[in-house]
Amino acid sequence: MKQSEPTLRGSGRFPTDPNLLGRPLDFISEDHLRERQFCVVIDDLAVAESFDRQAALTVLRFLNEELNVHLRDEAEDLFPILAQRCTAEDAIESAIARIRVDQEEAMNLIAEVRASLAGCIDTGSDLSAENRALLVRFAGHVRRHLVAENAILMPIARARLTPADLRLLSEHMRSRRGLAPLSEVTNVE
Repeated sequence: MKQSEPTLRGSGRFPTDPNLLGRPLDFISEDHLRERQFCVVIDDLAVAESFDRQAALTVLRFLNEELNVHLRDEAEDLFPILAQRCTAEDAIESAIARIRVDQEEAMNLIAEVRASLAGCIDTGSDLSAENRALLVRFAGHVRRHLVAENAILMPIARARLTPADLRLLSEHMRSRRGLAPLSEVTNVE
């Protein structure tokens, strides 16, 4: 009997494969891996001796094209569905509230992060000490909400969400990315 190959997770180096949208919780988990990888890139930018223009462009692309959509997946769909499905013992409302604080803090810093990186790209200058601290602070908020989401929300979502919830989540995530709806999601969690 041949053993099946283990499923390998993505590296986080490329946008999450849209084929995973049929399994929305797996897609979100892969997006989390990607966010963590970007935190490393941001940390590297913050401590680099000289400004890495290509890394900055990559971070800007991620912030502009991927992060906002991912946060909308959670805020507009995952969090509300979880709030409906969870029991009082799950204490999901307080967990979501804590996560939202760090997400909001990160989102409040995005405009400054963009301006800082774009300014250095445009002028060819290096990051100031203030800009380096901003990058570290931003990555810290992103990491904190990821830890809580991965440790608390995702396991509860896998336990509580129904196949209908997962189909709805998948449909909304596909729509948010401009993808046609699947006629039938056959591979939900």
